[in-house]
Amino acid sequence: MKFGELPQNARQYINGRWETGVTTGISQNPSDTREVVAEYARADRNQTELAIRAAAEALPHWSHSTPQRRADVLDHIGTEILARKAELGLLLAREEGKTLPEAIAEVARAGQIFKFFAGEALRVQGESMASVRPGVQVDVTREPVGVVGIIAPWNFPFAIPAWKIAPALAYGNSVIFKPAELVPACGWALAEIISRSGLPAGVFNLVMGSGREVGQALVDSPRVHALSFTGSVATGERILQTTAARRAKVQLEMGGKNPLIVLADADMDQAVDCAVQGAYFSTGQRCTASSRLIVETGVHDAFVARLRQRMAALKVGHALDRDTEMGPVVDRSQMEQNQAWLEIARAEGAEHIWGGDLLERATPGHYMSPALFLAKPEHRVAREEIFGPVACVLRADNYEHALALANDTPFGLCAGICTTSLKQAMHFKRHAEVGMTMVNLPTAGVDYHVPFGGRKGSSYGPREQGRYAAEFYTTAKTGYMRA
Repeated sequence: MKFGELPQNARQYINGRWETGVTTGISQNPSDTREVVAEYARADRNQTELAIRAAAEALPHWSHSTPQRRADVLDHIGTEILARKAELGLLLAREEGKTLPEAIAEVARAGQIFKFFAGEALRVQGESMASVRPGVQVDVTREPVGVVGIIAPWNFPFAIPAWKIAPALAYGNSVIFKPAELVPACGWALAEIISRSGLPAGVFNLVMGSGREVGQALVDSPRVHALSFTGSVATGERILQTTAARRAKVQLEMGGKNPLIVLADADMDQAVDCAVQGAYFSTGQRCTASSRLIVETGVHDAFVARLRQRMAALKVGHALDRDTEMGPVVDRSQMEQNQAWLEIARAEGAEHIWGGDLLERATPGHYMSPALFLAKPEHRVAREEIFGPVACVLRADNYEHALALANDTPFGLCAGICTTSLKQAMHFKRHAEVGMTMVNLPTAGVDYHVPFGGRKGSSYGPREQGRYAAEFYTTAKTGYMRA
């Protein structure tokens, strides 16, 4: 096998060895469904238990390794990812359907994440202080939480695994990584790089397969001390119930219904650009997508007209075509869900402004035009996450009304505002009930070195990314000593 080449059958990586699975699955190119991107081995619960056991046995040695060793491993991984970003980006675009520029940028971000946490491995901090009792010294240190199970989604198959795996390894934990079944080639490619980074056998394990078998084994196992999950609300809630019952540490990212407020004083070109990028780039398949556009009444009609014009010009096509701005939907099932949402919106009385049509291109794929509705706050299209290129516009009387609409949701991941008023921008940043705010920027688009996460139904547990990742991947220990 040539360096970096994807094998015909991507295998599990367990205890330092590549293993076949119990069954075999395939992944298809959503831009051309005639193309099989990869055949991959699918594990069952028993094989997952072997990976968990390997991680548990490897933990004592790795958890006591030096910070320099951990830093060197992560830096090696990050360096290779960045050197191969074009190649890996091409794989990502073929398997997930993200446009090639977006895919390459995501891979680069994954490499940067590993390099960031290479530095963090050397910056694990503690505290030393005097006790309230004479002659006693107190110190607070950070230790690895233990064996970490990672269940990643399909929409960011390099970046999201990176921001989970990198801090887990940086802080001395061992890992079992389950990628989504829609993107096994991306999961395997990342694991193949990690496998050559100098980690001891068992510290990192790749187990591909269904949530019912592989995912549930990770959730149930008493040997898995912490579990990080990104995916649907329903699955996240089930994971929380099970992990809470066995008192494991859990971190959940479960989606959003993110608002973008457009005030009458906004730069209209900038606002339309923020809406299009936030709602429709990456085919709307982002938990940070701007699926609710809340527009002040004075500019409502003009904004909708300009947005529709921009949507009509949006180039939808093969992910590898140079002029494509929006690639295909990831698979047939997701396309069917998107189409069902269009019917729900119409049935509830939302006004269909543009798009949602199935499109034919030179290759058979899951293509649809971006869709837009005028909705009311009670419509399901304005309340539930769709995870596709479907957005709605809500009319607001003024800023106060817009803010109330923005906060009227069970989710709380991200919220944006387009305005030239510093007063309104500052008020919004303080009063938006979310984990992240954006001013004159798309809601979708975050940096890798700062915390990521939300409130309410969007997230549970400590934040991901940046220094805040230490809250999840380590545990605090307080020590007392008499001099």
